[in-house]
Amino acid sequence: MTSWDGTAFRDSVQDVLDEFLDEMADRLSPLGPDAARLLAAGRAAVRGGKRFRAAFCYWGYRAVQPDAEDERSLLRACAALELLHASALVHDDFMDASDTRRGRPAVHRAFESEHRSVGWRGDPEQYGAAAAVLLGDLLLSWSEELLRRCGLPLERVATAMGLFDLCRTEVITGQFLDVSVQARGRADVEAAMTVLRYKSAKYSIERPLHIGAALAGATDGQLSDLSAYGLPLGEAFQLRDDLLGVFGDSDTTGKPAGDDLEEGKRTVLVALALDAAPEADARLLDASLGSKLDDELLGELRRIIDASGAHTQVEAVIEELVEVSLAALDRASVSDEARVVLRELAAAATDRVV
Repeated sequence: MTSWDGTAFRDSVQDVLDEFLDEMADRLSPLGPDAARLLAAGRAAVRGGKRFRAAFCYWGYRAVQPDAEDERSLLRACAALELLHASALVHDDFMDASDTRRGRPAVHRAFESEHRSVGWRGDPEQYGAAAAVLLGDLLLSWSEELLRRCGLPLERVATAMGLFDLCRTEVITGQFLDVSVQARGRADVEAAMTVLRYKSAKYSIERPLHIGAALAGATDGQLSDLSAYGLPLGEAFQLRDDLLGVFGDSDTTGKPAGDDLEEGKRTVLVALALDAAPEADARLLDASLGSKLDDELLGELRRIIDASGAHTQVEAVIEELVEVSLAALDRASVSDEARVVLRELAAAATDRVV
């Protein structure tokens, strides 16, 4: 058994983020109240969440180096991935025209509302869009800075930075693939899986593991072992998110019910349903993607997806991917404690209730 406390870890990551943003507040203070407003939005963007990316980074390190040489520096490196994630969410919400995130107004909506309430000149929506783009960019810049200045040995940080570069390239390009698939209004299962892999799976689990392991001085063989565990688990993680995006309760997801359907997401779940549903059902599902859904239509689309067998099929794929991931973990050259915690994290990432 492990003595690792996930709640305490999340609190520690938040402490690191708060300290870093306090440092940024000192840096920005000469810029005045507008800069303070942007920083306040940044603070809100990095609060909450499950901290999966930080946790996988931490246990990627501990998989290679059972005892952290410098716990605080390692936590700073892990927190850098949460800044990256916050950046991606701010941009993602704007691109998807989402109204909420974790039960709060999305960044672009909050700034839009502020512009409108005080009666400033210009277009409130454009102001909100500009604020979201700039805050997302600022968080992205800060993520690199925090990793670079985490305090771990510079030669290891340099190796980790190369993987961090790769991670950012993959997730940004994966996001563009997702936007393009939605614009075309069609995606087969293979195309949807490519989006899933690069927009989410690698960035959520595999690359955080790699970055943590590199900070501990991992060999190529150890990185490969972590990929064999992390990539299928990342795919299962995103498939679970896809199910939550259609069938999840808003109290669980922090977003409106059926939000992925309203955003027109061409997920693996949707691609499977369109392939298998009767023609009339498939036409209705396809035509309804990206439109405002009332409760009755949302219920009908959920019925179509269920009746097509897509829901059951995705559940089966998640189960199979987790089995592959855990089998790889059993074979991996990792510390015994890391093996235990990585099994726990696999369950936490994929057993969330739909």
